[in-house]
Amino acid sequence: MCSSPLNCLLNFVFLFFAKHDCEASEFTLQGDYIIGGVFSVHSKSQSLNFSVLNGCAIFLPFQCRTSFSMADYRKFEVMRFAVEEINNSSTLLPNVSIGYKIFDICYYIQNLPSYLDFISLNGQIKVEPNSKNYRHNVIGLVGPYGSEEALAVAPLFMMDLIPMISYAASSSTLSNKLLYPSFLRTVPTNNNEIQLIIQIIQWFGWNWVAFIGSNDEYSQNGLDLFRQNINGTGICLAYTTELETISDNEEILQRIESLNINVIIVFTLENYARSFIRSAIKINIKDKVWIAGDAWSMDSELSGVPGIGQIGTIFGVSEITLNLIGFKDFLYQSRLKTEVAECVNCEGGPVGATCNQVCENCTSLSPEAILNESPSFSFAVYSAVYTLAHALHHSLNCSAMGCSKIQYIPPYLLLQNVKRSNFTLQNRDIEYDMNGDPPASLSVVLWRPHKTPFFQIVGTYDTHPVQFTLNSYLIPWYQNGTVPFSNCSVECDTGSARVQQSIQKCCFQCKKCEANTYINTTVDRYTCVPCKEGEWSEEQSTFCRTRSVVYLQYRDPLCVLFLLSSGSFIVLSIGVIILFAYNYNTPVVRSAGGGMCFLMLLSLSVSNIGAFFYFGVPQPVNCALRDTLFIFFYTICLSCMAARSFQIVCIFKMAAKFPKVYSWWVRYNGQWLCLAVYTALHFIACGVWLLFGRPKPYNDNTSFNDQTILTCGIGTTFTYVFVWSFLWFLSVVCFCFSYMGKDLPKNYNEAKSITFSLVLFYMCWITYFTAYMMLRGQYIQLLSAAAQLSSSYGIMFSFFIPRSFIIIFQPQKNTPAYFQTSIQTYTKTISKM
Repeated sequence: MCSSPLNCLLNFVFLFFAKHDCEASEFTLQGDYIIGGVFSVHSKSQSLNFSVLNGCAIFLPFQCRTSFSMADYRKFEVMRFAVEEINNSSTLLPNVSIGYKIFDICYYIQNLPSYLDFISLNGQIKVEPNSKNYRHNVIGLVGPYGSEEALAVAPLFMMDLIPMISYAASSSTLSNKLLYPSFLRTVPTNNNEIQLIIQIIQWFGWNWVAFIGSNDEYSQNGLDLFRQNINGTGICLAYTTELETISDNEEILQRIESLNINVIIVFTLENYARSFIRSAIKINIKDKVWIAGDAWSMDSELSGVPGIGQIGTIFGVSEITLNLIGFKDFLYQSRLKTEVAECVNCEGGPVGATCNQVCENCTSLSPEAILNESPSFSFAVYSAVYTLAHALHHSLNCSAMGCSKIQYIPPYLLLQNVKRSNFTLQNRDIEYDMNGDPPASLSVVLWRPHKTPFFQIVGTYDTHPVQFTLNSYLIPWYQNGTVPFSNCSVECDTGSARVQQSIQKCCFQCKKCEANTYINTTVDRYTCVPCKEGEWSEEQSTFCRTRSVVYLQYRDPLCVLFLLSSGSFIVLSIGVIILFAYNYNTPVVRSAGGGMCFLMLLSLSVSNIGAFFYFGVPQPVNCALRDTLFIFFYTICLSCMAARSFQIVCIFKMAAKFPKVYSWWVRYNGQWLCLAVYTALHFIACGVWLLFGRPKPYNDNTSFNDQTILTCGIGTTFTYVFVWSFLWFLSVVCFCFSYMGKDLPKNYNEAKSITFSLVLFYMCWITYFTAYMMLRGQYIQLLSAAAQLSSSYGIMFSFFIPRSFIIIFQPQKNTPAYFQTSIQTYTKTISKM
């Protein structure tokens, strides 16, 4: 009785398809423990045959007789060689023999009976995951070859945790231990292969590639991994398609040509790759770079196709091949045996029926033919068999003295030791990670038509640790020995950013980074980043330089000269004040304004104190005082000069014509009243300037690329012009009054001195404002201070120094009589007119 409906169904399928007990010399070997193996010695099968008996369809056993694969037969022989080598070993499984049971999996849809045979015992199949006593025909399975077939049959072995070690299935889906807990492999995963392909592409600077796959798990998983791993690499997948049996390969190739793609990744199984490459040869595709997945990277059939050397350069990604020591001798010895051509005792089948444990005339193949076949996956098969043997060795507690007695080893216990495997095989470390995957050790194989050897290793890739090497000098490129170009756009020059044109990041235009910006291509190839405060850069820069900070320093020679001049003016002003005070009651001092002279000299001295605030690192107080002191106190000085000039004009010209006005002026002390009113108005204007738009320190980073000038702004333009307008208006008024008194007595005629001082004032400040608008630099500030000092010196030397000269060196002119004579002469002149 069946223990469960599922057991009944599996037993029915097994008995229906496989009522036989086949014995064949190469496909089976008796031993204490049996290892299963599956190889596609024949790659195709005939369609299912059936006959009708009493109205019911009776399926006949299928045959594996077409499309013999020498490459897979070599793997088949490698498994047999590994088992024989282990049985002859005195250190591995001493006094324990292992056997094998191998099936020719020629067509995976019809292989269910073979796999059911592995998990059965004496024709019975039980699905009891928790059972510790139920046995199977094999302790583990070596195979299958393809990822899709592995995914299809893996659940049968996962139920009882039977170790299943594939020698070629590379899909990363099988790394999921929640779904495939007892699956392991001895080949690098698709992820390792894709990483190597990306390394090759990046090594030569390509970014415009095509990915050709097929409608199977191996190719689809590879494409998914390629898309995931090229993120952030700058590689663009320009074109991709899945090949089918009916695909129009020529149309696909023409599409690739139209997109100017020169690098083509062909990540498919052998049959699709062969058809696709033959189509490329047929339509005369040339000068391409072909990157082959491991499925056909060393395909002996395709390498012999005429014209294979005309399509371009072909790279293959393959596991590093090793020469199996003793394999050659094994083949020569095994060829001496004869093969049983047909199954014996096949129950239920017609006379002469065959099963998938037969290979007609295989033993007649010459050892040279087998040895000359591609060694791809040979070491993978070899290490898979040895993994099971080492796991069994540990499960039986074997030592140099021997192993424990023959006993049943539960699959889960053997699986534990399989996962813990860590041994050396032909100088290669055999171990598995938590996903059942081995460390990757891949090679880059260059196809060399018409040369020996045809396949030459030009690069290697290892994952423990990660290391990639490629010898570019061994590659004879087809374009005059230069690396082919396969990019959507030409790489931008240094210091230029990419401007993307489409959704493909590889297609772009180039834009030069402007001054004071830079681009760091290791971080972002598309953005010109502004330099930080205090840094600068030239156009097309990849980094920023630190700006030099400049300002007016006290130790600068020009600044020292200016400070000496400003200090000298203050000393001179104090000296004149003392001189005028000492000679206060003399006509010269009286005619110059009397007490108003002291206000003028004091205002000039204070106005020049502001010049000292131009030096050193600008501070808010410095910026506020440097112009304010000059504008306010220089305005007071000009107010005094204007009031004094107007008063003299009134005395000599207006008193007789406008006696009432003159009387009012004298009674209310008009000159001081005007001075007070104008000073008050200007004081309010300066207050508004300081409160709402005062000058502040700022860093000038625009005038020079390599300098930051520490300076002061003028504040708001309106308030700045407003306070200056008071000074300029007063200067014009003063100039007019001085012109009106140009014919006054010599001792009272101030037209020349005022005109000279004002002309100098205009010239200095026009020069400064012109330079301020046209030039930049730290010394523009010094020019402003110089204009202030020059304006003060103009009044000093045109108005006060001549009078001081008379007081000191011409005392005879500083008498009332002398001045009275001048007035009488002027009166006579006026009366004659």
